[in-house]
Amino acid sequence: MTKGMRILPLCLMIQLISALSELGAGTRGSSLGLEALMFASLKENPSFFENRRVIDVPVNNKALFHNPENKRAKYIHDIAEMYDRSSQTIQKVMSNGDFPLVISGDHSNGGGTIAGIKASHPNWRWGVIWIDAHADLHSPYTSPSGNLHGMPLATALSEDNKECLVDMPNDSVVEGWNRLKGDQPRILHSDLRFVAVRDTEKPEDELMARHGIPNITVDSLREQGAEYVAQQLIASLSDCDAIYVSFDVDSMDSSISVGTGTPVSHGLTIEESRKLLTTLVSSDQVKALEFTEINPLLDDKGNAMGEAAFSLLASVIPVIESRN
Repeated sequence: MTKGMRILPLCLMIQLISALSELGAGTRGSSLGLEALMFASLKENPSFFENRRVIDVPVNNKALFHNPENKRAKYIHDIAEMYDRSSQTIQKVMSNGDFPLVISGDHSNGGGTIAGIKASHPNWRWGVIWIDAHADLHSPYTSPSGNLHGMPLATALSEDNKECLVDMPNDSVVEGWNRLKGDQPRILHSDLRFVAVRDTEKPEDELMARHGIPNITVDSLREQGAEYVAQQLIASLSDCDAIYVSFDVDSMDSSISVGTGTPVSHGLTIEESRKLLTTLVSSDQVKALEFTEINPLLDDKGNAMGEAAFSLLASVIPVIESRN
């Protein structure tokens, strides 16, 4: 499908979706991310969620009461079920012409989101803007931890990265991994853009270099300005039919809050994040957005991360709605 043939909905409606699986993370608590946002809204805008329906994707978090069967890819079969559920939910939302805004637990859910947007428009070429401290490009063949929140982009790319093999997974893991990847890649390496990635391992670095996947560093964004960077990102993906933006709160500096599983220093400020996101979603090309990895159980500043994330959420929604 060419861009000229793209049909936009007459009335763009935002549909909030919760996908609060936390099976992919090494810490507990990201399943409470939506509640952290809701508590933050009571302080800033008590009526915000009052008239906004949230579609809940069922989760398998009870699996955490059992030790993971596969150390190379923990809870992979339960996460594969999450991919299917998220994909079906997002397909239904997008078939109505609505804009899916996903609030997810850990970032493994991003792979399910990408599966859903691709399934909803299989002939579209999707661009992905991944705003995160981490590249999330590991596979069971390379991951040092076996945590699936470090692998969602590899599933979307159908990328094993066996060139950087660390260990061979067993048959059960391979079966689950192939299920996560699906029948074919959902995005192309050339259509992936990173922002603020600054904590990677060697297999990810080599994969990024091999395919020339760009990363806008925090320093570069600060020098050029967040609005300009956002505009350039959209322009660089002009050959894509649509764009999905994924915002991991650990893209922000760890001084804002430790209310996320893997905080990293030298990150974005709240205002830089706001300018970046609002400029991105002002483009009609952006068709889906995700906020992820908000973990109030790790927040030693009350609900600071929830409040920061809510301020961003409350900023982007009017911009998306103004596109009608």
